[in-house]
Amino acid sequence: MGMTMTQKILAAHAGLESVKAGQLIEAKLDLVLGNDVTTPVAVTEFNKIGIDKVFDKNKVTIVPDHFTPNKDIKSAEHCKYIREFARDKEIKNYFEVGQMGIEHCLLPESGLVVSGDVVIGADSHTCTYGALGAFSTGVGSTDMAVGMARGVAWFKVPSALKFVLKNKPAKWVSGKDIILHIIGMIGVDGALYKSMEFTGDGLQYLTMDDRFTIANMAIEAGGKNGIFPVDDKTLEYVKEHSDKTPVVYEADEDAEYDAVYEIDLSQLRPTVAFPHLPENTKTIDEAKGLEVDQVVIGSCTNGRMSDMRIAANILKGKKIDPRLRVIILPGTQKIWLKCVEEGLAKIFVEAGCAFSTPTCGPCLGGHMGILAKGERAVSTTNRNFIGRMGHPESEVYLASPAVAAATAVTGKITDPAEV
Repeated sequence: MGMTMTQKILAAHAGLESVKAGQLIEAKLDLVLGNDVTTPVAVTEFNKIGIDKVFDKNKVTIVPDHFTPNKDIKSAEHCKYIREFARDKEIKNYFEVGQMGIEHCLLPESGLVVSGDVVIGADSHTCTYGALGAFSTGVGSTDMAVGMARGVAWFKVPSALKFVLKNKPAKWVSGKDIILHIIGMIGVDGALYKSMEFTGDGLQYLTMDDRFTIANMAIEAGGKNGIFPVDDKTLEYVKEHSDKTPVVYEADEDAEYDAVYEIDLSQLRPTVAFPHLPENTKTIDEAKGLEVDQVVIGSCTNGRMSDMRIAANILKGKKIDPRLRVIILPGTQKIWLKCVEEGLAKIFVEAGCAFSTPTCGPCLGGHMGILAKGERAVSTTNRNFIGRMGHPESEVYLASPAVAAATAVTGKITDPAEV
């Protein structure tokens, strides 16, 4: 029996000719990632190992992005702790405020991940880099510590689900709508510890940003990772952003999948996930009309340049509904600057939005957009659990940048085609 794309990458990094689902392996790592929430714990565990340097100072990346710019004394102390560690260990890729971005937007943009890599990160949405044809997955802080020390990690080789994406999606249907549809279809545990592998002729219509969004939310279906085949779009992106050499792996024709799903993208509608799970999805036709108090556009899921352009296209020349707040968070400093250079920032501010420096802040209920009791938010983020963005009795509705921007104009969930 052949191997899936994920299994081939893991076999190569474990120095094995082949692997099979359920097998325990030790694989070499191309990158180890942490942020300001998870790295302090990892540093403490690293220090217990008793070594004085990381395995490769060019292959450890630390991005303070969750509670930064620091929201309080505790977050400032956390960042100081990891900043001093990065300096002491001469870690090349420590991204300070002013150079940083939201980690899963920043790393691909910075060329630190390419096709064929194995990446672990002490953040669950590390699975984002599967869009590049890499195996990337979230781990705990202890695994991050060992990864920094030894450059290896233990894995149980995942079995796989295959998603065959067919045909061209309609104008306002994006990667966010596609992954919300899939999670609504299979549930938040439908891919538990499985590799979600995407294929089909519909991929030609998906931008790299669409693919990043889809891979980013594989964890919301319980997936170990999400991964896309490497095509010309992938290689063009890698060439533009990185001087590393990509390695292309392809699934064998006789690779084994636990299930195969065919999805006709032309039949999908803009989709919204209602509280309190990403699987609780409704089409825009079912969702529209619900009044909200706040809109957030950004995050590691939808903070990329195309997301900013989509939002600006809808908001241009309009004012947001005066009954709500709108917060826009570009994913990186480069994206922020492009928004300024292209006039998008002016559109956002003139519409009445708050235009922020890159931060994860409101996504995890950290800062810059906390919800009060009874408030509702439409957000382009990835989770809508109870209390995710603030008070336990607030509500989060997950949507695409287009739906979020349309909602900002009307004050209620709105089909972007109707704005």
